[in-house]
Amino acid sequence: MKVLIVDDSKIVCEGLQQMLINIADVEVVGQANDAQDAITAILEYEPDVVILDIRLPGLSGIDVLKDIRAKNLSSLVIMLTNYPYPQYRKICKELGADYFFDKVTEIEEIPILIEELAKNKHENMKKGRNKKNESIDPAC
Repeated sequence: MKVLIVDDSKIVCEGLQQMLINIADVEVVGQANDAQDAITAILEYEPDVVILDIRLPGLSGIDVLKDIRAKNLSSLVIMLTNYPYPQYRKICKELGADYFFDKVTEIEEIPILIEELAKNKHENMKKGRNKKNESIDPAC
């Protein structure tokens, strides 16, 4: 599972990368520190998951979220912010964010979630292969 980390803090990006580095079937494909680089990286890497800060230089993470959904990209979006206000949660949910976490109190939940998502993706891929194999007529 490919993960892209988008945060204007290099310390946060590096910390998240360290949290995710040893999770099976997870690859951090890149980091972006502003909205424009995030949009470019999302189109280039086609990540399964984008961890996205709300506050970014230039456009906001909310603008990046809008762009992801406007382009019908299939990436799961995890909003991670120091600003976990109800109005931000609401707008992110309305715009199609899949998860919303507070950096201060919930950042430790990110690797747990990513590990679960990777495990589910792996199991779904195995199920898909098994269904495909089951549908093959052995007589052919």
